[in-house]
Amino acid sequence: MRRGILGGTFDPPHFAHLIAGEAAYRQLRLDVVTFIPAGAPWQKANDGVTPAEQRWAMTSLATQGVDYFLADDREVGRDGWTYTVETLAEFPADDELVLILGADAAARLPTWHRADEVIGRVRVAVMPRPGTSRAAVVAAGVDAAWLEVPEIAISGTMLRERRRAGHSIRFFVREPVYRYIEERGLYAS
Repeated sequence: MRRGILGGTFDPPHFAHLIAGEAAYRQLRLDVVTFIPAGAPWQKANDGVTPAEQRWAMTSLATQGVDYFLADDREVGRDGWTYTVETLAEFPADDELVLILGADAAARLPTWHRADEVIGRVRVAVMPRPGTSRAAVVAAGVDAAWLEVPEIAISGTMLRERRRAGHSIRFFVREPVYRYIEERGLYAS
């Protein structure tokens, strides 16, 4: 099985995440792209992350209807901090894993918990991101396949800020995710 792993906070999951998954699926000939919302992301311990159950629900809504996208809740139910290295170890040893990252995350990969083990288990695929150059990723020592997509300046931070400022985030996220956010008043001031 050639499996893409697209993990993250998904606070909220947006079109840049889906475009990265689609590009990796097509360009790297993957069998499936597994979206894994972080249960308790240790690198965002003080960032006021939305509860994992809500981020899981939004990720499920974001990926629904795409038969090669799979929302996976394995980190949401895990106690304590969630680490990518532990999640990767749960997949069958014969799965060929491709870790799909934005360039900003790829440049920080060496700071991850047991980063050498993560890098040793996966092939890394990188989506270009505004503000992070290829040179920054290379300087971090990450050997990666670059996905052929334009830089997309959508981030969870930007969407949360837009909501707090009273602006719409419709059409930055899939419609079911937008409705979920609106119905629950997520990210509103």
